[in-house]
Amino acid sequence: MSDTATKAPGVPQADPGRWKALVFIALAQLMVVLDATIVNIALPSAQQDLGISDGNRQWVVTAYALAFGGLLLFGGRIADLWGRKRAFVVGLIGFAGASALGGAATNEAMMFGARALQGVFGALLAPAALSLLAVMFTDAKERAKAFGIYGAIAGGGGAVGLILGGFLTEYLDWRWTFFVNIPFAIVAAVGAYLVIREPQGGRNRSSLDIPGVILSTLGLVALVYGFTRAESDGWSDGLTIGMFVASAVLLATFVVVEAKVKAPLLPLRVVTDRNRGGIYLSLGLAIIAMFGLFLFLTYYLQVVKGYTPVKTGFAFLPMIAGMIVGSTQIGTRLMTRVAPRLLMGPGFLVAGVGMLFLTQLELGSSYASLLLPGMVLLGLGMGTAFMPAMSLATQGVEPRDAGVASAMVNTSQQVGGAIGTALLNTIAASATTSYIADHIGNARSRSQQQLVQLEGLVNGYTSAIWFAVGILVVAAAIAFTFVNAGKPDMSAFTGEGADAEDAVPVPVVAH
Repeated sequence: MSDTATKAPGVPQADPGRWKALVFIALAQLMVVLDATIVNIALPSAQQDLGISDGNRQWVVTAYALAFGGLLLFGGRIADLWGRKRAFVVGLIGFAGASALGGAATNEAMMFGARALQGVFGALLAPAALSLLAVMFTDAKERAKAFGIYGAIAGGGGAVGLILGGFLTEYLDWRWTFFVNIPFAIVAAVGAYLVIREPQGGRNRSSLDIPGVILSTLGLVALVYGFTRAESDGWSDGLTIGMFVASAVLLATFVVVEAKVKAPLLPLRVVTDRNRGGIYLSLGLAIIAMFGLFLFLTYYLQVVKGYTPVKTGFAFLPMIAGMIVGSTQIGTRLMTRVAPRLLMGPGFLVAGVGMLFLTQLELGSSYASLLLPGMVLLGLGMGTAFMPAMSLATQGVEPRDAGVASAMVNTSQQVGGAIGTALLNTIAASATTSYIADHIGNARSRSQQQLVQLEGLVNGYTSAIWFAVGILVVAAAIAFTFVNAGKPDMSAFTGEGADAEDAVPVPVVAH
């Protein structure tokens, strides 16, 4: 494809280095996404080496989730203020340093600190990466291809993390699940510094909304921690309830403050737009369903089927392939021809059909006849839906708001992941306990008791997956109802200007 597309009069030429820039942006995104799962595989080995107690083990995951989820909006605003290229490069360098610290950890405090630092720099890096794509790719067809690649990585990176984590832990050492980030980050940072040319005029140089930063950070941290604690201590735990109440009060106060201050951290125009609001909500729900499924399938393959970490990772490959095809082929080819809701709604429903296959899991289920088709359909559906969602969520925003609009996409994914893990885990655990209590009395021998326990686990997984199917149906309904933008105008987006109407062609409402 030529780097110099014909432009309408008055529309600036596209950046000739944009496709090279995409390589480094995609590499950074892959690093951040796979880091969410790569450490999970290494956790048992790291726990043993560093003497981390079972009670504190969750903080290896929670420290990252709290920092990342809590600071995303702040990170997006910093990217708008500093410039996305600078925020991107600083985020990469910081993430590499934090990863080196984690790999060299000698005790649990050092490990928890390193994971929190990774979350801090990830919160700066992720919104900068997405908003760079939004302002660099201005042609509708090119934007579709760029977001197709980005969407595939965003959806499939977690499963890649399972494969890479399995390899590194099994054949090298758990520390390499941290050290592997360093070459990723260095290559992406050097490449971004040399190649990325951020369009002029897109910064938001307004003073920083300090009350908004404090309220949003504390509110999101309380929300993510509430769900994390619910998973380990139960929904009726006093601190869990306290976290949810505090989060509701802080986030409600945040909305009131943002409506009144002159230069808000999150301009309410970003989230009250019908299309973007629908995308944030439907994307968050889809992530709830998908994160829970990753967890259950990993346990099913390793605990019930006896797969090694590496074999488990490879078992997820068809789902990754489905996501890549759905995002880069189906989504990209159709995005410029049909309205986004006609990709998102059916995409979520196809993923729901894939989940429906997996509700039939039993102890002796065949990978080839049940898991394989279920995972392929899930990947195809999610890939097809993610790509237009990522693109439309950042389309039509004022250039000065691109960072916070991108941060909201990441926030809906991060909060969705925390909710999905906690909510579906609780449903699964409750169903497992109930099944074992009902059937253990009939088990006479030790082997029969072990069989009942395994059957109880699988029953718990399938019960939770049924809920995930329902969540995907709701996500599809929201996409069909709220997302009413028409197919993209085939003239170029300018990516410049003070108003949303100047930034992109106003989408035609699809009927």
